[in-house]
Amino acid sequence: MRSEGYITEVRVDLFDYELPDDRIAQRPRPRGSGRLLVLDRSTGNVSHHRFADFSDLLEPGDLLVRNDVRVRHARLYGRDVENRLVELFLLQPLEGDARRWSALARPGRRAKAGRPIELPGGLGATVVRVQPDGKRELLFDRPVEAALLEEIGHVPLPPYIRREPGVPDAAEDREAYQTIFAREPQAVAAPTAGLHFSPEILGRVAARGIRVADLTLAIGAATFAPVRVEDTAEHVIGAEDVMIPQKTREAVEDAHRGRRRLVAVGTTVTRALEAAARMEPSDASPGDLRFRTDLFITPGFEFRRVNALLTNFHLPRSSLLMLACAFGGREHVLEAYAEAVREGYLFYSFGDAMLIR
Repeated sequence: MRSEGYITEVRVDLFDYELPDDRIAQRPRPRGSGRLLVLDRSTGNVSHHRFADFSDLLEPGDLLVRNDVRVRHARLYGRDVENRLVELFLLQPLEGDARRWSALARPGRRAKAGRPIELPGGLGATVVRVQPDGKRELLFDRPVEAALLEEIGHVPLPPYIRREPGVPDAAEDREAYQTIFAREPQAVAAPTAGLHFSPEILGRVAARGIRVADLTLAIGAATFAPVRVEDTAEHVIGAEDVMIPQKTREAVEDAHRGRRRLVAVGTTVTRALEAAARMEPSDASPGDLRFRTDLFITPGFEFRRVNALLTNFHLPRSSLLMLACAFGGREHVLEAYAEAVREGYLFYSFGDAMLIR
């Protein structure tokens, strides 16, 4: 599904802000122990809370929708023919063939077309071709399934979380960069708003009479790609697979008809629900709904389903920050970010959270 043509020219530099390096969270913390900034999008008023108190900010009858995708251990470290370290970041299998993958490579000069790469567990790969955008097509000597990646792969932490290349993952990273409700390993990045939830917090959510529903958006690297153009109209987000189960579709429509609040856990849930709301009736037959979306949400977007957004603090000039600004108002969101900086909040994947309502 292609995004709608509502996007007009919006300068990317309008979504910039200053962040000291020491505010970028480098280590995971116990789930639910972080802070939660709450933004009233109608007034711009901000209040400060603990994430452990998240359920108290919801109302009985609200619907909480989560992304239950699981993160693949998509980062591999191997050696080229000269025994030099090569990092491969597996993006997706090609044409459903688990031996052929699209990947990124670093440094690229060690992964040129025709070069073999030796990987842990006796796995071998050959670079078949290099695409104009720098992506590599890899051919492995045996299928690379999720179980193998769990064994030899590394957690695909974002580059702003600093770890020593090739060093085995810390157990805390493997656990923390996965939501407790994750299921199918289809993503190359975590739906980070969901990382805050512990079983105890979800128990309190249920006890308040708040419904919970899941969908799956297979997060790809394109979602987090830097916006390198000068205006948003020139930026394209790569399409990602979405699956919304029939029971979630029914819960969403029931909440919408009953004017009950729908709280999206993260920008990926927001994109999935808003894309589905724009599908033609002929494209939305009964049953589980499966489609691809490249929906790019910027200020001026009309939200048709989501009434509140739980999200982390995002990188400057990112499409994720643009979505948050579209929902909460650019001025309100950036003022809230500035206050979060002043108040010592931690930012990005392992950082604190923000509820816009």
